[in-house]
Amino acid sequence: MKKVKAVFFSPTGTTRAVVCHIAREMASSLALPFEEADFTLPSARNEPLVFSQDDVVVFGTPVYAGRVPNVLLKFLGTMRAEGALAVAVCVYGNRNFDDALAEIRDLLSQAGAVVVAAGAFVGEHSFSTVLGAGRPDADDLAKAAVFAQAAGKEAERMLAGRPEGPAGEVRAGVRVLPVPGRSQEERVYYQPRDRHGAGIDIRKVKPRVDRAKCNDCKRCADVCPMGSIRRENVEEYTGICIKCGACIKKCPQGARYYDDPGYLYHKEELEAMYAGRRAEPVWFLLSEAEGRE
Repeated sequence: MKKVKAVFFSPTGTTRAVVCHIAREMASSLALPFEEADFTLPSARNEPLVFSQDDVVVFGTPVYAGRVPNVLLKFLGTMRAEGALAVAVCVYGNRNFDDALAEIRDLLSQAGAVVVAAGAFVGEHSFSTVLGAGRPDADDLAKAAVFAQAAGKEAERMLAGRPEGPAGEVRAGVRVLPVPGRSQEERVYYQPRDRHGAGIDIRKVKPRVDRAKCNDCKRCADVCPMGSIRRENVEEYTGICIKCGACIKKCPQGARYYDDPGYLYHKEELEAMYAGRRAEPVWFLLSEAEGRE
């Protein structure tokens, strides 16, 4: 092992906070250099992510509708891990991580990585300042540090038993780390519904701009992970909105907001159902899975 890399998509910064904390703790415990690879903005997704078998990769995305953000799947399908040891991380907004952690594990495995550990952590929900408010907090990060120590030991254990030779040989005989989640064929996206069970479709909903507050600083255009906000007129969109919350939460003037009734209903229902409880981080280690066989 030569370095630990924190690799992440993080529009509002919560996934970055968790992934980098884990990666830094692992780098410290393994006495290795630490690097970041942030693929949040479109310019960072022009070339595939490529890792070597000398890398330890802590890889994370937020959970959108119970899955990895679907706009990333084509890009992540080009990732090449070449025998790297990997830690899969997802960050969700206090509701559930559903199939996202299993999906990240599969993307890493299909790219050629050996996933030795995986963890699901909580961050403030992209729709809300109430749901998962202020998370990851100090307690979350303390648990992330414990996980990092355990994941570092998994990496050392795997390295000690790894045969020399071409990168592909690292995967020989290594089982897939079991984590909660359905198989690739069974996975579906979480569907917002009203209290009568009818579906709510918010896919085309976009934030609006309060011109009384907006000072045209262009911050929203700078942080949009889809590059969809037109700099010349920040009220206009040139592409899709993935409801990541970046333009709203990072606006210095608090000038962006949603007014779509379906979106607001769904947001309020989520807050009513989940804001009163505290979901806690969970993690999974390859050695523990092997020990249960």
